Amino acid sequence: MAPGARPFRMLPARLLPLLRTPLRLLPRLASSTPMAGEKPVEVSIRSKLQRELEPSQLEVHNESHQHAVPPGAETHFKVVIASSRFAGLPLLQRHRLVNEILQAELAGPVHALSIHAKTPEQWDQNASVSRSPACLGGSKHDPHMAEKLGSQG
Repeated sequence: MAPGARPFRMLPARLLPLLRTPLRLLPRLASSTPMAGEKPVEVSIRSKLQRELEPSQLEVHNESHQHAVPPGAETHFKVVIASSRFAGLPLLQRHRLVNEILQAELAGPVHALSIHAKTPEQWDQNASVSRSPACLGGSKHDPHMAEKLGSQG
């Protein structure tokens, strides 16, 4: 190995999903530039779902600020989507389809993804979506764990 060269296994973990991305998709990833006020993970989620599912309704909500994460984090998302591709699929299959499309994000920066997947007909009948539950703060909701963590500091 040449001096100063980094071995393959030394790549940052956030870049590893790109190695699994087929080469034909890399130009698409490079061309998704964030718009003003948007962040790269949010843009990636939106563009992939738009391209793959051609939804009639798509909302991507970054809910990271509601959790115990650093400011500006992109770790917790809610996706509300209506697509004719969901017709005839049970809810579990719809979720698997979205997870498959977003596998790079789920393997990297995204810690939690809430999915509300409907057909356009279901959306027309009922466009309501439940609110996300309040963050319990990880182990903070467990008094025994909080006590244990408090005694270690």
